[in-house]
Formats: sequence, structure tokens, C-alpha cells
Amino acid sequence: MNDVQGATRAMTIGTLARLGGVGVETIRFYQRRGLLDCPPRGTGSAVVRRYGAEDLRRLRFIRSAQTAGFSLEEIGGLLQLDAQADRAQVRAVATARLAALDARIEELTNARAALGRLVDDCATGSGGPCPILSAFEG
Repeated sequence: MNDVQGATRAMTIGTLARLGGVGVETIRFYQRRGLLDCPPRGTGSAVVRRYGAEDLRRLRFIRSAQTAGFSLEEIGGLLQLDAQADRAQVRAVATARLAALDARIEELTNARAALGRLVDDCATGSGGPCPILSAFEG
């Protein structure tokens, strides 16, 4: 039995965090934001909260969506759409995110080119203030 199979039936928050590649405080943060459920505490001698496979799936979804550039607010919306199986709306949200990423890439490409020009100017100049520092002052 692998680590995930053996741990998904009754995971502690520490195990969920480890399998999800995050810290315990990240899970608690997601719970406060309403992205992850906070299961009830057990009874008797097992008073710790227990997490299941669905919690791990949801945690991995959140992390993957963040990697794709979605904000936590957008991820909350995607999770709601996941429950509704509204593919058209999910596609619209993803298309908007893609457009925002394209705009950011263009912005970064322009910034990179401008900085490259400043570095070249700094390397070829012989006197006076460095053009890089001068550009940032104005």
C-alpha cells in the first residue's frame, strides 16, 4: 500500500500537509478562507481532526490552480463551479486567466527588454551616473 492509499482514510492534518506539499498553517489558512473543510474533532481518545481522500484532492486542486496563476478568490469560484459541473463557466474563467497571464507575460517581456537596454548602456558608458540608477530615479 502506498503512502497516499494508506493515509487517505484517516489522515491527521500533518499527514494531509505532507502529502499535499504544504505546511499545516497553509491548510489552516485555506480552512479560514473557506477553501478546505475543517472536519469535526473525533471523540473519546481520538480527539484530532481526520481528513480523507477528498480533502487531499481538494488541497492538490488548490495548489495546482495557484500554480496556474489563479487567486484564492478565483479558486473558491472554481471549486463552486466544480460542484456544479458547469464546464462553460469554468472555461470562461480559465480563458480570462489565460488572457491575464498573456498580458503579464507581455509586460514582463517589455520590462526585460528595457532592463537589457539599460544594462547595455551601463556597460558601454564611461562616466557619469549609471543609466540603470538614473532610470529608477525618474
